[in-house]
Order: sequence, then C-alpha cells, then structure tokens
Amino acid sequence: MLGILKGKKGFLFFAALLMWAGRAFAQAAPNEFDFRTVFVKVADMVGPAVVSISSERVQKAPVVKRFYFGPGGGKDPFGDDFFDDFFKDFFGNVPQREYKQMGLGSGVIIDAEGYILTNEHVISGAEKITVTLPDGRSFKGTVKGTDPRSDLAIIKIDAKNLPFAQLGNSDLSQTGEWVVAIGNPFGFAVNNPKPTVTVGVISAIHRQLPGMFGPKGAERNYLDLIQTDAAINPGNSGGPLCDLNGKIIGINVAIVSTTGGYQGVGFAIPSNVANNIIGDLIKGKKIVYGWFGVSVQELSEDLAKYFGLPEKDGVIVSGLVKDGPGQKAGIKEGDIIVSIDNEKIKAVRDVLRIVGAKRPQDKVDVTILRNKKGMIIPVAVGERPSGASEEKIGEEAKPEVKEDVVWRGMKVIDITPELAQRYNIEDTAGVIISGIDPSSPAADAGLNQGDIIRELNKMPIKNKAEYNKLVSGLKGDALVRTDKGYIIIKEAGKGG
Repeated sequence: MLGILKGKKGFLFFAALLMWAGRAFAQAAPNEFDFRTVFVKVADMVGPAVVSISSERVQKAPVVKRFYFGPGGGKDPFGDDFFDDFFKDFFGNVPQREYKQMGLGSGVIIDAEGYILTNEHVISGAEKITVTLPDGRSFKGTVKGTDPRSDLAIIKIDAKNLPFAQLGNSDLSQTGEWVVAIGNPFGFAVNNPKPTVTVGVISAIHRQLPGMFGPKGAERNYLDLIQTDAAINPGNSGGPLCDLNGKIIGINVAIVSTTGGYQGVGFAIPSNVANNIIGDLIKGKKIVYGWFGVSVQELSEDLAKYFGLPEKDGVIVSGLVKDGPGQKAGIKEGDIIVSIDNEKIKAVRDVLRIVGAKRPQDKVDVTILRNKKGMIIPVAVGERPSGASEEKIGEEAKPEVKEDVVWRGMKVIDITPELAQRYNIEDTAGVIISGIDPSSPAADAGLNQGDIIRELNKMPIKNKAEYNKLVSGLKGDALVRTDKGYIIIKEAGKGG
C-alpha cells in the first residue's frame, strides 16, 4: 500500500480520492446549502395549498345626513348619538341602511378533503365565506370550529384530492432560522389568486402581544408567538410560516407597525398550538383550557432579593379566585411557583401554557416556595371560565381626607361601601391610595392613585387604622401586595 502512494501514481491516487469525496459530499446534501433553489422548493411544496379567504358581513347604519363643522369639515362636535337622539325625538326611529363589509385573509389546506386552517379573526362574524384556490377556483367555505382564545379556526370546502401542507414541530424553531411566509396580501387588489412568498428569519420566539378581545369578550391569548422579519402585510393573516423543509411552523397572525404596513416585525401562532386543537376544531367541539384560578406575576430583582432567591426564576402568586382550584388545593398569595409537573417556571407565560394545555380534572404537582421552604402541592385543574374584564379604580378615587398619614409619598383612605359599589370592589379589606407624590419611593415602585393595597410585609390590612399602625416606624424595604400584584417600596433615600 505504501508503495502505491509514492511518485506520480500516488499523486493520481490522492487526486481521484479527493474528487470522489467531493462528489459524495455534494450528493449527500445538495439542498441544505443551495439557497438559489431552497426557497423555490418551499414555495412549490406549500404554495398550492395556500388559499385566499374573503369574508362578508352585513352591517347597519342610520340613513341620516351628517353635518360637519369647522374649516374643511371638522368633526361633529356633538357626536353621532346627538343627532340619532334628535331624529328619534322628532321623527321616530332613524331609518337603517344595510351595507356589506368585506374582509380578506389567507388560509392553508391541511387535508386533501378540503379542511383549511386560518385565524379565527379572519372569519369571525362572517355571514358568507368564499375560498379561492391558487388555480382560480372558488368555493363556499363552511365554518367547522373556532377558538377565539388561540385565534384559530377550521373551515371546510366541498372539494376532493386537494394539495395540502403538513404541520411541523414549532418547539424545534430557533432564533435566526430561515423561514418562508406565504399568503395573499392584497390578493384581490392585484387580481391574482396565486399566493406570494416572502423570506426572512425567526427574529425571536416566545414573544407576547398585549391582550385583545374577540367575540363575546373572549380574550385572545397572544402569549407565545414566533416573531419574524419575513414581510407580513394585511391579508397575510391565516397563512403559513414555513421552515426550509416545507413544514408549517406557524400561522401568521399580526404585525406591529406605525404605518399599518410592513416594518419587519411580524408574528405567527406556533404550529404546536394548532396541533393540540385541530382534531376538536374539525369536530366542532368547544376548546377547553385548564385553569388554576390564580393570578401570577414575574419576579423583579427587588422581589427576588426580598424573598432570598438566587435568581428570578419562578412566578409569585399575587391573587386567588375564591374557591378556585388553586385556593382549594392550598396555594396561598405570596407563594412562589417554581415548577409544574417538574417543568421549570421562568415566566408567567410558562404557567399559562402548561396549565392551559391540561384538561379539567387533570392532577398536577405544583412545586412552590413558601417562607423559603419548598413544598409540592397537588392541584386538580379546573376549566377556564369565559373571560371578563376586571374593573379597576381609576383617577376618580380622590375623596378628600384630612390629616392623612403620608408614608413613602402616598396617602390612603378606607374602602367605603360607596366606593365598593361604585368601582365593583368585592373584597373591602384594604385601603385605596388617594394621593401620591410623583417623586416619592411609592411612585418609583410603580404605584398610582386608585391602587388598592391589601398587605404590607405579608400582614393583611383590613382598613386605614391597621395600615397606619403597620407603617408607623416601618424600616427598610417593604413588600406591598396590591390588586396589580406584589411590589417592593424602598425606604426614602435608599438607592435601587
């Protein structure tokens, strides 16, 4: 063998070996690095399954000529209600005119029999749904199932042997990974049913958008989204976000924009959220989410330090629903949840995700810290009730009180029966902040006029007298529980 490697023959042998290795490498993974065609292949795989969804809603408006005042036609200073009431008083009910409101979105076929996955908000309230395929054919869409909380829906068209796309595993998605967004933004404006393709990367995972409300007050849960810089525009909602293998890893749902157009910040619902509920949506079943009946908040550095925690992992229980699953199991306000069924809790979204995925009556083990001691509390999961907005006390809570005790820049008053009725306060144990110095430690901690204080250093407060007694002579950082959660108020003059 060594003889072969000498001289000219040896050189030719090595040259042949290198050529063979190069060809083998190229054949083993030609597509992984070929960016000229990889996006084309994704478009070819998924594009035929992406549809345009047109929704039609009938709205009613009063047939009344409006008068506008001011230079160039300013806003009606009296508002619509003024003229409606005026015409009703003198002429009876204002005549109504019906008009059609059109909506446009996207969807993706996930089954050859015509089942289409889209956003719930794309078809919400629609009286007529029209689905247009990339080949130009149009079909009537029938709603099979909706879930406002996840903002997902399944509609069905009467067609067979359709091209369809497959859902991937969104848990494998990574920041920086290439993705392809496919949909029909402005599809009818350009008079072309074929979807468009945009390319970008996953900018971040586990992103959160502010709470929004769907039909009948159902809160939409935008707490665990995929963020991408692939261009997403109006009309893209409901279309797929795909990986380079052509698998759906998300359903495009929203953009953040100052202009209403693309600015590089788009969001998609992870495909695993859809995977968990598609079966029930197709069957038209109500989507049920697990519930603990607890309010939780993130741990700030100050809170972690106060509770003697080495890091900010975990969430603190800031409130409990009376007779809810958490309270019945023995969870208390001030407990720190560190894991659920051995899955670590790092943020509020972890609790919502884990508990929400459970079924009512499922048993879970909740590991908490209470007074720096660990314990495990078994909890029987309940069914999440329909969401309802909670009334909060606003800036109007300013009854004048003489000779108030001022503690760390704030004054408080009792929760009187009148205030309780006015602001829908069920629990009257505590005090209301009636005034606050904007440059005080209380304001620096995030407290505002109208906030309700329930505890000081884990001592319950029934009324103003108990509050005054507790704050007198109180030194050092103070742990305060309000209806918004726990905060730390530092001693005046103490650095943060």
